Amino acid sequence: MSAFTNHFLFEFKTGIRNSSAMLMLYMLPLGFYAAMGFIMVEINPGFKELLIPAMIIFAIMSSMILGFPTGLVEARESGIYRSYKINGIPAVSILIIPALSVGFHGLITSAIIAVTAVPFFDAAEPINWLALVLISLLVVFTFSTLGMLIGVVSSSSRAVVLWSQLIYLPSILVGGMMIPLSLIPEAFQKVSGLLPSTYAMQAYFAYAYQQESIIEPWVSITVLITSGILALALSIFLFNWDSHNDTRRGSPLLGLLILIPYVAAILYSTLS
Repeated sequence: MSAFTNHFLFEFKTGIRNSSAMLMLYMLPLGFYAAMGFIMVEINPGFKELLIPAMIIFAIMSSMILGFPTGLVEARESGIYRSYKINGIPAVSILIIPALSVGFHGLITSAIIAVTAVPFFDAAEPINWLALVLISLLVVFTFSTLGMLIGVVSSSSRAVVLWSQLIYLPSILVGGMMIPLSLIPEAFQKVSGLLPSTYAMQAYFAYAYQQESIIEPWVSITVLITSGILALALSIFLFNWDSHNDTRRGSPLLGLLILIPYVAAILYSTLS
């Protein structure tokens, strides 16, 4: 337990001292949040209904999807994991402890947004604050394991950028964060069904704001939980200690299995 705590504290302090990490963990999400609060709310007053959940998801995505996977790849390429293996540190700890550290930073940023959005920008206040907290924890779990999987299957930092942007940009554009899902054209709603942000926004609306959601609330929660568990399992299975090691337990393409819960949710919505 002492080794686990020391490792966690080391990762947490590293995130604070690293300027690149600080950019992704605090400066980018809080800067974007301020811009949306000052500008977007003036342009579209209806955005007040989306501001808190959308900016919480944005903050978590920025840390977990843009920042976290790169650190995993850089550590593997520099040979750090080889020394961990020699010292008997299990692969599970190597993956989970940095995820917990980055997730903790994401929760701090989310808390700042949740506390300041109502007095600063007149954002819509959640009816159920406990639901907001619990869903935020679930969102951290889902995106942290997804970022973990991206870091494990990516062969280089450039590959991380590619996989991350395939999730990050569509989530902002058609994931219900900037525009309500009900206003997105039906063709793009199918695309949004492949994005965790869509189900996170729907869960926030249903439980934290107690509003009617396009996707059934239990479906949103099930997809987020299933996706997180599946990404964690795939990350552990596909983990590679050394980027120069050609022998690994499975092809990185197995990472595409993460799409199963999202495709299942789309089929359920289509057939129901």
